[in-house]
Amino acid sequence: MHVRILYWTVSLLAFIVMGCVGNSNQEGDLKEKVSMDYAIAYNVLTDSQNDNYEVFTMNLDGSGKRNITNSSGVEWTYFSHQDRVYFISDKDTCRRCFFLYCTNYQGREIKKISNIRLADSWMSAHDSVLIVVPYRSIDSAFYIIGLSGDILVSLYTGLPYSADPLFVNDGRQIVFRGGLTKSKLIEGFNEALYIIGRDGKNRKQLTHYPPSDTTATKFDYLAGTPRLHPIEGFISYQSFQKGKYSLFAVSLDGSKQWKLTENSENEGWHDWSQDGKWLAIELFDADQTQFHIGLMNWKTRELNILTDTTYQYQQSPNFVLK
Repeated sequence: MHVRILYWTVSLLAFIVMGCVGNSNQEGDLKEKVSMDYAIAYNVLTDSQNDNYEVFTMNLDGSGKRNITNSSGVEWTYFSHQDRVYFISDKDTCRRCFFLYCTNYQGREIKKISNIRLADSWMSAHDSVLIVVPYRSIDSAFYIIGLSGDILVSLYTGLPYSADPLFVNDGRQIVFRGGLTKSKLIEGFNEALYIIGRDGKNRKQLTHYPPSDTTATKFDYLAGTPRLHPIEGFISYQSFQKGKYSLFAVSLDGSKQWKLTENSENEGWHDWSQDGKWLAIELFDADQTQFHIGLMNWKTRELNILTDTTYQYQQSPNFVLK
């Protein structure tokens, strides 16, 4: 998980009354419309004093919320593959020393995947392999590993900073978030999305932040975690532009870049359902007083909030098959 610099000012009442979610429905209305083949996995800060994050799942109508990890410390999911929720955890090790686990949407059959210490980064899967980011003191490469945790390929991007790898084009290429220095603390980071071959060749920059936009601080995402629309084939990502986080898109060849959604609230980490019909979005306003998970019907652009205010931080949704 990443700690954002921004924090919220708008209350939940204003969030709803001002209509910033558009055509929002109650859970009862939504039950008739959504697929029950999917669940949404997401992350919840359940105990801020003890830095305890848990992985929750819920149905697409917002019902059936459950804690599927129930462990002290940090458990955090970045993605699911088919019917497996993948999450990093620091249980049975030092604080924030992360290793990879998986489970199903009910929290059963929890299994440790690898003994490789991982960085705090998104990851991806294609067929029977995963691409992950090892802890930086171990290696600066992306690791392509088997489902049993064995390292198959070490992929070096040639950039000082590389994170959040995503398989595209049937696993032949990887889109990732890259920087021209090792950290945002170092001048000239110039964050962007890149695409590179699975063999580490033919790296190309995909996104270009508007040079006239000066609203982002050095810690804001200029180009956040990439996600692939499984049907339309574009890459979506969050970017801080014109004073707020919004979702943008770029084609896989980099020839087209556009604003993806028109929601007035800030939009963060997100994921597409495997059929491309649903978009799950982390929603927040400028001061981060409350994080919500929203679900958008991609055809109608109707957006519904699925979470309540029981927890302040509810983040990084992804779809898992039941």
